[in-house]
Amino acid sequence: MKNFGIKISLFLIYFVFAALLNSVGILIERSIEVYGVSKPDASILEPFKDLSIAVMAFLVGSFLPRLGFKKAMLISLGVVFIACLGMYFGNSFWSVKLLFLATGLTFAIVKVAVFALIGYITDTKKEHSSLMNLIETVFMLGIIFMYVVFPLFFDESDQNAWLRGYLLMAALIAVAFVIILFSKFDVETSPSKGLANDFREMFKLFYKPLVWVFAVFAFLYVMTEQGIMTWLPTFNKETLKLDAKLGSQMAVLLMICIALGRFLTGILAKRVKWLYIAVGSVSLAVILVLLVLPLAKNIEAKEIQTITDLPAVSYLFPLIGLFLAPLYPLINSTVLTSVDKSMHSSLAGILTFFSAVGGTVGSLLIGNLFDSIGGDKVFYLSLIPLSIIFISFFIINKLTSNQVEV
Repeated sequence: MKNFGIKISLFLIYFVFAALLNSVGILIERSIEVYGVSKPDASILEPFKDLSIAVMAFLVGSFLPRLGFKKAMLISLGVVFIACLGMYFGNSFWSVKLLFLATGLTFAIVKVAVFALIGYITDTKKEHSSLMNLIETVFMLGIIFMYVVFPLFFDESDQNAWLRGYLLMAALIAVAFVIILFSKFDVETSPSKGLANDFREMFKLFYKPLVWVFAVFAFLYVMTEQGIMTWLPTFNKETLKLDAKLGSQMAVLLMICIALGRFLTGILAKRVKWLYIAVGSVSLAVILVLLVLPLAKNIEAKEIQTITDLPAVSYLFPLIGLFLAPLYPLINSTVLTSVDKSMHSSLAGILTFFSAVGGTVGSLLIGNLFDSIGGDKVFYLSLIPLSIIFISFFIINKLTSNQVEV
């Protein structure tokens, strides 16, 4: 298979970083429960992760090809390996903050590298879209791994038992490091014109209206997805009255739905125009919110013995992941393939920056409004960005319609 080693490397590193990044929902709950921090204080974990991503993405987007994709990925893995050990031995809220700071800084490098490499190792728009969806599916599998495996370490008799999950993560990171170290990267990038010129070329992208619409989409999409994903374990625990372990395990349904949605999109995108898939998906997501969230009102705590004892909203609301899933890889692929491959790294940096800021805003917004307006109402806020995202599809379609489909 062409570029097999590179593709395996991309899958591995995205899996590892997906697990680390998206443990923030679990660690918010753990920080409240174990370290005794308040919800607004716990919500600061998202900015530690996302703002560090935003800053690094903007810095690294233009000159990453100069550093080398393989070297950048290996450095990133080395840093998070140390951070995982620091989390285990540090065992404090500050350790959590530093973990997400390190993870955010290195993920920015990894994401820009992965998105740029997709452009170099694919030849057509359909191939690009298919690989993008597959990599994003692997990303969701990494999140599912975190939400399924980490709760297994929870132990009511030992409140520090969950930290052993980070020893497991350190081991997985070490495996990924060795495999990538011995993988062959045969990628020819455009020669650099110098650091100053590289930055100048990156900023020239902002002259394109498409890039601004793309930035708005990335901001709003990640704000919506992260707001739901980060606070779903707390929603399950406090609003739906599930215990902490079950609340985290039920939240994995959202990740499964997103992974399934992206896998199916990879197949569907070869036959159906992206615009039809995106418009249909957002419409169904809005309908789901309006029909399902009313079921979260006034739920009383009771012993859960079988799946029929669970509140209906606990397994119906996560279905929103099925409808949100196609949007990110579809739009990313559509916009990335509308510019020259030499600019994919810079555009990926811009995408990563606005995605990270959106994730921070979503988490902080939900975290600060969770108590004031109620857990049963807070996710209605997703209807606002979803409406704007719906409109953005038609603008993106118009701005990219002059691109030749291959």
